[in-house]
Amino acid sequence: MGYPPTAPPPPMGYPGALPPMDYPGAPPPMGYPDAPPPMGYPGAPPPMGYPPSAPPPTLPAGCVAVVGQQYCAPYVVDLTVRKKALSLSRGDFVVTDVNGALLLKVQGKVFSIIDRRVLVDGTGNPIVTMRRKMMTVHDLWEVYRGESMNSSDLLFSAKKSSFIQPLKTQLDVFLVPNTGESVCDFKVKSGFFERSYTICIGESNTIIAQMRRKYTVSNVLLGRDTFRVTVYPNIDYAFIVALVVILDEINRGDDDL
Repeated sequence: MGYPPTAPPPPMGYPGALPPMDYPGAPPPMGYPDAPPPMGYPGAPPPMGYPPSAPPPTLPAGCVAVVGQQYCAPYVVDLTVRKKALSLSRGDFVVTDVNGALLLKVQGKVFSIIDRRVLVDGTGNPIVTMRRKMMTVHDLWEVYRGESMNSSDLLFSAKKSSFIQPLKTQLDVFLVPNTGESVCDFKVKSGFFERSYTICIGESNTIIAQMRRKYTVSNVLLGRDTFRVTVYPNIDYAFIVALVVILDEINRGDDDL
């Protein structure tokens, strides 16, 4: 009462009427220029419930995978490399982690003309074969994939450095593509009296692993070596273990091989 009834909206086309859908600023209909693309077109969002496809895995920056990427961990790996005492074949080692779990083993070949060692995983599957090269000026070891000793399966070689330092041992490591061998790919450097070692990239001071020989009365009496090894993140620990074994063999000298 006292209020006029609400007036109906004016018809289309009259002053105050709602503008048609094609007025300036109106949203474009589907299919017109600037319309959002329908599902499945380039640039359309993925359908609900289906995650976008993941990119292929890539190696982390600075990853060193000589034997295999599966032996590269994104964290520091601490290992104990222990030589077996009273073994029939020289060069038998066991490799355990910080919890004492078996990771790798090294098996020497008994009554073999060729002086070689085979690195195997915890279940006995061969990973690499290390062979001492005979009749060379420097102590030279070659490392092959699996149990092969074919040139096509050669991964790297390691030899005693020609630069001699008193009370120190250095190994130069060359990967297969480095045929010129003018500069090594990796170098194993020892401290005084060969109690500790570092493994560096080439001739640089970039360390990828460290090892320390553990001396005890029982180790000395039984001729059993034990190494504490620290492998830096994203470094192939199977590669590092192979270098530890080769270093131990070279240090023992030709008369003890």
